[in-house]
Amino acid sequence: MSLTISVFSDVICPWCLIGKRRLERALDQLSIRNSTTVEWLPFELNPNMPPEGMERARYRAQKFGADRAATLDAHLRELGAAEGISFMFDCIQRTPNTRCAHMLIAYAGRQGKADPLVEALFRAYFEHGRDVGREDVLVDVAASVGLDPDEAAQALVSERLRELVVEVERRASDLQIAGVPFFIVDNAWAVSGAQTTEQWLAALNERHSPEAPVDP
Repeated sequence: MSLTISVFSDVICPWCLIGKRRLERALDQLSIRNSTTVEWLPFELNPNMPPEGMERARYRAQKFGADRAATLDAHLRELGAAEGISFMFDCIQRTPNTRCAHMLIAYAGRQGKADPLVEALFRAYFEHGRDVGREDVLVDVAASVGLDPDEAAQALVSERLRELVVEVERRASDLQIAGVPFFIVDNAWAVSGAQTTEQWLAALNERHSPEAPVDP
């Protein structure tokens, strides 16, 4: 079984990281992770975020209220722990603008390194509290996965990559994708949200069983 999975996500979305872990576990259990191509596509949770970002506590209080924000973080820490993720929300000082992060991912995709970069960005933000909206942080994370630092810096100011990110996000809007993670498998069927590993196993087994109907 070989698959191509397109994933709309944002690097500051905790559900996207949880969804990534659950999908990876399903692919590992089916022994098809190495034969699966994952394409990471941009979806900015906060497209109107100022370029310098915003202090996280203030942003979360405005969006959810301080008490609910704390409850949500506690719930996500518990869910993350079950997936081997250490969400260090207390270390995150700012909620960043992620446009440049998505431009960098688009560049990395052309170098065959989108998946390790996405993983490194998730870890930088959620486990180390790094501001992944800052150019120096992005270049450092890019270098950590083997990307050329100078080329990465150029990618962050590339109008062509900026336009590409905007165009792909427009496509997501046309598809009426309102939240992430959102997965499109083999360009044929969609999975919305951070489904459990068991749900992925059931869906993948059913879709690719010999008795499964063939799309016209």
